[in-house]
Amino acid sequence: MLKRRTFALAAAAILSPLPLFAQSNQPVRIVVGFPPGGGTDILARVLAQKLSVMWNVQVLVENRAGATGVIAADYLSKQAPDGTTLMMAHINSHAIAPALFPKIPYQVERDFTPAVLVGVTPNLLICGEQQTARTVKDLVELCRKNPGRITFGSAGNGSAQHLALEMFKLGAGLDAIHVPYKGSGPMLTDLMGGQIQYSFDTMTAATPHVKNGKVFAIAQTRLQRSAAHPTVPTMAESGFPGFEATTWYGLAGPAKMAPALVRHINEDVNKVLAMPDVQERFAQYGAEDGGGSAEKFSTFIQAEMRKWAKVVKDANVKMDA
Repeated sequence: MLKRRTFALAAAAILSPLPLFAQSNQPVRIVVGFPPGGGTDILARVLAQKLSVMWNVQVLVENRAGATGVIAADYLSKQAPDGTTLMMAHINSHAIAPALFPKIPYQVERDFTPAVLVGVTPNLLICGEQQTARTVKDLVELCRKNPGRITFGSAGNGSAQHLALEMFKLGAGLDAIHVPYKGSGPMLTDLMGGQIQYSFDTMTAATPHVKNGKVFAIAQTRLQRSAAHPTVPTMAESGFPGFEATTWYGLAGPAKMAPALVRHINEDVNKVLAMPDVQERFAQYGAEDGGGSAEKFSTFIQAEMRKWAKVVKDANVKMDA
């Protein structure tokens, strides 16, 4: 039955300029593995709004937070491959989690269909406005004077932000407290409220709060400065050569999606990413290098999995309780 349904989807997609769900007005869900307000959620909602117009159907963002995106990824892997349920695949769920959690209930290569890379962002090393150590040098000194007492929030255990912190601790020889949250949104609320002191967070989620002065950006984590924050130095410029810890987002579906359906989705998302207003919005958050073929995204995921598996092993990353 599944093979017959998939064949029908492929045939319909070839004969029509729109995916099958667009022809039938069936709603589409983009599952996000984090709460509202985080970087993944922000970019997903931009895509959803544009695709709703393009496909003339409701495209809804559905937040299924927890376990740094693993819960959402596991959910997606069990959905029908008809294009009505997609996911903002994320570095956490699709590159880091397989290295940290060998017993996760899915296999990235087997259980998903990559459609398109949406964007790659630096992380920002940030602090609340109450903090006085506002350079990497001063922060390292603060942590060394207060071993095991300075707090760093993240979007969750095993998240890209968590591993950026572990890289920082390893490189500087620091002892600091990791405080995991269920996403960037609640973590940023506590950072601004002073419940935690510092964080590595996605540029997408942190930028609005940096712009309004509630959060201070100390450094960014790509090797080159993002155009979104040209005055914020990189970690490499701040005494950590080669330090690069990005966050990326892409659209994926369950396994066994019809190739013609994937091609439709890929082409339409590429059209959205080329829209000037979308490019301007993404640039504000440092989301760069999105677009390209589904095959390009698949190759990118595989390279990221290898990279982070090596980082987890070399840094001897241990999960917090």
